[in-house]
Amino acid sequence: MLVYIFDRTLDGLLSAVFDAYFRRQQPEMLVGEGDQLPLFSEEVYHVATAEEKARRVWAGLEKRLKAEALKLIAVSWLSEEQDLPTPLFHYISKVFQSKGGGGYDFTDADVLHVTNTARRVMYEQLRMKQFVRFQKAKDGTYLGVVKPDHDVLPLVIDHFQDRFRDQPWLLFDARRKYGYYKEGESAPMRITFEDTSSLPFSLDDGRLTEELLSDNDRLFQELWRTYFKAICIRERINPRKQLKDMPRRYWKYMTEKQG
Repeated sequence: MLVYIFDRTLDGLLSAVFDAYFRRQQPEMLVGEGDQLPLFSEEVYHVATAEEKARRVWAGLEKRLKAEALKLIAVSWLSEEQDLPTPLFHYISKVFQSKGGGGYDFTDADVLHVTNTARRVMYEQLRMKQFVRFQKAKDGTYLGVVKPDHDVLPLVIDHFQDRFRDQPWLLFDARRKYGYYKEGESAPMRITFEDTSSLPFSLDDGRLTEELLSDNDRLFQELWRTYFKAICIRERINPRKQLKDMPRRYWKYMTEKQG
């Protein structure tokens, strides 16, 4: 079995496609650096990630695929799923091997895998738009903390930029320790924190520290929780449907679910 080892970046995967074409090889599997090799790995090749190689492969995809299919590839990568690289590599390789591009052959197992992965990511970015709860700090900044399974922040930034067009805000991913900050008329800026222990909010539930939370927002949060409880009709509670509409994994960052 021929195995390619790469650095688990999208540029690394695209570089692997370039190298496979140049070397006239078709590896059976892509494995991330540090991951255990599969049994019967008779030949192993280490991919050296190169921005120029990745750029050329992506430019080739842009010529061969429609925008929708190209978006599927980019979105699927945001899933961060461990089993995606091999089918995604095979899918891209088939695009270059096929005269027609091969972007919409949903009977192909690799195409179907990539498509279904992208759909899961798109579904979660929709959930983020529904379930993000913002708190207002004393300086007027709105803070929203999330912990999505997939890396969906890049897909929802435009939505919140439009929603909070005139207000400063920070949307932070507690799982990946990065976020987007917007102030004034400038575009949202990606930020990371080297020391998350000094953050003015909790990564466990997203709450701002008491001394930074706006007095008005503290009152609003309490009113919102009271309203949420008031409209709940005990006789009509349907836990199964509630969990389907609002999965439990989102609860700890939602104001109405915090005690």
